[in-house]
Amino acid sequence: MTAATANANRSFPLHPFSTNPLLTRDDVVAAVASLLDPLAGGDSPKHAMIKVGSSGTRFDETAAQVEGYARPLWGLAPLLAGGSKYAGTDRFVQGIIAGTDPDSDEFWGFMEDQDQRMVEACPIGYTLAIANKDFWDPLTDKQKKNIESWLGSMNDKDMPNTNWLWFRVFANLGLAKNGAAWSKERVDADIKQLNTFYRGDGWSNDGPEGYRQMDYYSGSFAIQYLQLLYAKLAAETDPEQAEEYKNRARLYAQDFVHYFAPDGRAITFGRSLTYRWAMVAFWGAVAFADVELPAPLSWGAVRGIWLRNLRWWTTQKDIFQPNGMLTIGYSYPNYYLAENYNSPGSPYWCMLAFAPLAVPESHPFWSAPEEPHPYAGQRVVRPLSHPRQIVINSGGHSFLLSSGQSCHYPLKATQAKYGKFAYSSAFSYSVPTGSYTLEQFVPESSLALSDDGGELWKMRRALHGDSEIEHHDDGVPVLVSRQKPWPDVDVLTYLVPPAEDTPNWHLRVHRVRTGRDVQTAEGAFAIYGCRQSDGRNLGELDESTSEGGVADFNSAFAASRSGAVGIAELWRGKREGEVLLADANSNLVEARSVLPTVHADIKAGQTEWLVTAVYALPASVECWKDQWKAGWAKKPVVPKWLQDKISGRWD
Repeated sequence: MTAATANANRSFPLHPFSTNPLLTRDDVVAAVASLLDPLAGGDSPKHAMIKVGSSGTRFDETAAQVEGYARPLWGLAPLLAGGSKYAGTDRFVQGIIAGTDPDSDEFWGFMEDQDQRMVEACPIGYTLAIANKDFWDPLTDKQKKNIESWLGSMNDKDMPNTNWLWFRVFANLGLAKNGAAWSKERVDADIKQLNTFYRGDGWSNDGPEGYRQMDYYSGSFAIQYLQLLYAKLAAETDPEQAEEYKNRARLYAQDFVHYFAPDGRAITFGRSLTYRWAMVAFWGAVAFADVELPAPLSWGAVRGIWLRNLRWWTTQKDIFQPNGMLTIGYSYPNYYLAENYNSPGSPYWCMLAFAPLAVPESHPFWSAPEEPHPYAGQRVVRPLSHPRQIVINSGGHSFLLSSGQSCHYPLKATQAKYGKFAYSSAFSYSVPTGSYTLEQFVPESSLALSDDGGELWKMRRALHGDSEIEHHDDGVPVLVSRQKPWPDVDVLTYLVPPAEDTPNWHLRVHRVRTGRDVQTAEGAFAIYGCRQSDGRNLGELDESTSEGGVADFNSAFAASRSGAVGIAELWRGKREGEVLLADANSNLVEARSVLPTVHADIKAGQTEWLVTAVYALPASVECWKDQWKAGWAKKPVVPKWLQDKISGRWD
């Protein structure tokens, strides 16, 4: 059986979403309907809960099924608010009636401290604010009172000091929009606290001082997104704050645009990526709030970023269950990447992206011709001081160098989601599948260290001190950070963007000072690990087909349908190359992957410099197979200022 035949052999038919062209507003309405329809199969008798799957989560099963009910409202509410119709709307209306009725056997239960129900109150409040003609106006006074009591039950409860505070704001906003009892005092206090998360230039942290966490929650999943929704819905009652949030979006957009490649793919970074196309929800919220962005971010450009990402997701055909519901995972069902708070209904936070359906077809978001990515074909090296990252578009590759952020609690695989040196749109990140051996730990875009002979490994999880962005004589921004995986091991790292004459290479330079014997292993980007001809694992590199891997002293390289990646040691040759066969399902996009890796042992008492060059040429580059060999052969030059540091001429 050829690989092509195997890929055509499906266990269930394609989902309608996967065949949607997603070109017009009507296409998007149809996409939302195709995502909502299968949920009827998991409905409880009174429609208050939807069971999407059977895996567990840190919170109770009722809350998990409330997620299944509430999160799809992020798509249904703007669809209705924009004048479109959905045949199953009454299921959801009946659901909110039963779920908020204390006398119903499907009552959701009043909220308690730190309750997951608080999260789901946010889409419910939003729905009441913009789709009240369907979800509020037809209800009896008793039913309205029940909703008021249920949403209001969160106002005196303890909440995490994070983006969650926005959820209470929207619960109250939904009540206020319908003349129900709400707490202005609580809303004002929450917004005041949320504003303390603001760091400048449009960026907010996901929480207070003490850690740096600026991922998609800072933009599309929560903070920027909900700021824009609030700016629209509170424009008359809180005009000063509404305008401030719009101004933040105008600043943020100029950085965030670089998280999206010209082909539509988003850079994979941070937690909760099972929310999938919620990654572009910010751009939809820009349309909802009617915020004109600075050039070159025209309405056609904004629409293009949004639609291209949605269309890329239609090519990821294995994100659904056989019954048509979404799975936990990224490009395929995958629990390794899941957070402890991801219930089966959790992925429907993706419906955030559909906010533009609330604006009419005459809005310039819909009427402007779709435009290419505003930076397509341009070299971009842009330092972002607040998230401590450098966004890069070079040699056909969109990625970012990252300083090592951290989540404020011990998140699963946090070292993979925040601690890697580089995150790419073309080569998605990998998570560990276990705690033993490199095959399970997968040191993709990371330096892993072991002090027990290679059984257990550590990757960068938290920084020692803060990171910095330095500028040297060549004018190129450089990220500098330190980690101490053990008290007697210190690793100083410099991350250097591609030079203009080697556009597909970036540098990672590490000074390792150790008081114990350690093994080191550093990986490039992971890629698809099979041949296209027959689907078998990649073998030795075949240059005629641009498939396979090769490893020797100081380097390792692999090519497949993903493109070409490699890693090389540039200083005093002392690392062994290997093409690591990573554990299955470790990579977010490729269920079978390989990872070019270099290894070195460092003895106790030594200080060693590891000068790593990483090559990446994605298959999205036209004629990439004709380019990789020359690009891989031309290794980058270590900048003189770094040579001086390594040689000890200055520290």
